[in-house]
Amino acid sequence: MRLSETFTYSNTDVESVYALVSDAAFREEAAAKGGGTEIEISVEPNGDGHTVVIVRSQTAEMPDAIKKFVGNTVKVKQTETWGGPDGNGGRSADIKFTVIGQPAEMLGTATLTEADDPVFTLEGDVKVNVPFFGKKIEPEIVRAIVAGVRNDVDLGNERL
Repeated sequence: MRLSETFTYSNTDVESVYALVSDAAFREEAAAKGGGTEIEISVEPNGDGHTVVIVRSQTAEMPDAIKKFVGNTVKVKQTETWGGPDGNGGRSADIKFTVIGQPAEMLGTATLTEADDPVFTLEGDVKVNVPFFGKKIEPEIVRAIVAGVRNDVDLGNERL
C-alpha cells in the first residue's frame, strides 16, 4: 500500500529541523510521547548526514481479529539514513520501518525541503506478506506510521 504524507514545520528552517531529527534525546522523547516503551536510540554520523535507528515496543492499534496474530504490542525498528544538504539546503533519507518478528515493513524516503516553512514529506510502500490478512493490515500500519510522524512533527514544532 502506498503511503504519501506531507507535514509542515512552522517558523524555522531545514537545518534546525534536521538538528532535531538527528538528536538522540529528542527522538527518545518523541518515541516515548508516542506511546513507545523499551526505547533504544542510535544516531551515528554518516558522511554529511546521520543514520538514525529507533527500536521501540508499541501498543498494536489493530482490530481484534488481527491482534490475535500479532499480540497486544509490537516491536518496531525504524532506520533513517540521512544524506547531506542538497544544493537548495534540503535533505533526504532512505527510511525503513520493520515490525520485528512479523512479515511487515515499509520502505521509502523522507525529504526535508526549504519553503516558506520547512516541509517534511514521507513516501513509501507498506507491505504485509500474510495471505488473506495482509491487505487488511497494511492500512493499519500506514495509520500507525503517519500518527508516529505526526507526533514527531508536533513535538518538533513545540521545541522549535
